[in-house]
Order: sequence, then C-alpha cells, then structure tokens
Amino acid sequence: MIAHVAQIWRHPIKSHGRESLTHVLLTEGKAIPWDRRWAVAHERSCFDHERPSWQPCSEFKRVAHSPSLQAITLHSDMPFQRLTLSHPKLPDLTIDPDNENDALDFIQWVMPISHGGRLLPARLVRAPGKAMTDTSYPSISLINMNSHREVAAQLGQQLSPNRWRGNLILENVDAFAERAWIGKRIRVGLAELEIRESITRCAATQASTRTGERDADTLGALNEILGAAEMGVYAVVVKTGDLRAGDAVEVLS
Repeated sequence: MIAHVAQIWRHPIKSHGRESLTHVLLTEGKAIPWDRRWAVAHERSCFDHERPSWQPCSEFKRVAHSPSLQAITLHSDMPFQRLTLSHPKLPDLTIDPDNENDALDFIQWVMPISHGGRLLPARLVRAPGKAMTDTSYPSISLINMNSHREVAAQLGQQLSPNRWRGNLILENVDAFAERAWIGKRIRVGLAELEIRESITRCAATQASTRTGERDADTLGALNEILGAAEMGVYAVVVKTGDLRAGDAVEVLS
C-alpha cells in the first residue's frame, strides 16, 4: 500500500482533549482549524488579555505536569462554537469557551484532574488568529505509525499514538523516515506542507490516553532507539488544499 494519512486529529484546547476528523481544509500559513485555538493559562501565566498573542507552552497548563489531562476527549460543534468534554473521572461538560461563565465552569471542571502540587489552572484564553501550538509558527504535527510501533516494541507494551498529540497520523512510511524529510515538501491530499523540524518530547507522552496515569517510559525508549527524545515532525502549510483520511502522502523534494 502507498503512504497515506490514516488519521486526522485536532486539539481545540491545548493539552485538554482531542477529537478525530475525517476531512479538513489546510490553509497556507495556518494551523488546522480550531487546533490549539484555546489554552489554559495557569495562575502565574504572563498571558496578556489586553494584548493577546502567541505564548510558549510554559505559560499554560500541560499534560507534562498534570498527566490526568491526557485522558480528556472532546467533540466540537463549530457552527455553535460549543465544545463537549469528557473524562473517565468526571461528568461531561458542554461549553462555549468564549463565554465568560462557561469558561469559569470549565476551570472548575478541570481543577480536580489538575496536579495540585503544580500551578493551578486560572483562565481559558485565546489570541484571535493565533494557534497556541508548541512552535512560534502555526505548525501541523505529523506522527509516523511505524515510528510509534518501534517505540511500543522497545517498551514491550501497547500504546496509543494519541500520546504524541499529533495532527496527522501517517501509515506505510518506514520507521523514522520522516526525520529525513526536514527541509523538504510533501503533498498530503491536495495540500502541500514544508517539513520544518523534529519534535522534542516531554513527560506528557508517558501518560496513558485511557487512564491519565503515567505508565510508559517513552522518553527512555526514544533515547534507546534514536539517542534523542524526539518523535514526529512539525510542518507548515505552503499550499492550501483539502485533506481527507486515507489520502496519499508524497515526498516532493
């Protein structure tokens, strides 16, 4: 079989849930629509409501510090700007993230699964027109399933690829071949991406997407395999186009 995009994912609230898509329009210079549209500023965050802008991940609550967040899933209703969040330890919650009262409800909802020994969640925030990706540019992250399988084999356990919180999950690509794509363009569906850099990983990937418990030394496995705690690559959209799950992946140059 040819290399293809097996799955498409987005994470509307940074580090707080994921949802699967079957189709997306990738737009030049933009992240996936509604990916990392919101983020959860912690109690010492310097995020400025008066002058909102992209901020590094250190300003926000993250799975690396609160592993239970890894088990959140959600569903977006974009026309009505509603998110429904689910977690195995909590009742479902439906909110309009830009509504002040709903945002407060969300902070109360997420508080019990936020690590009490770390900075606590304070505000649900966003910067219009900016995605709070881990890169200062609007990136799309690619995860190679065969690379993921090598990590799982190294650990001798089953792992969900959603631990890596990627946007595009690729199939039928040689393990870690994506690392050689840096500086090159690829075509996915009708869109084109430029591969920018490898993704350095943190403790977030050690947490189970099912339970939110740390149960796998993913960083140790990556260091054993590669000599570096890296998995996947960041890309930017350089040509607008539709993408559907199952569309081919082609390295152009």
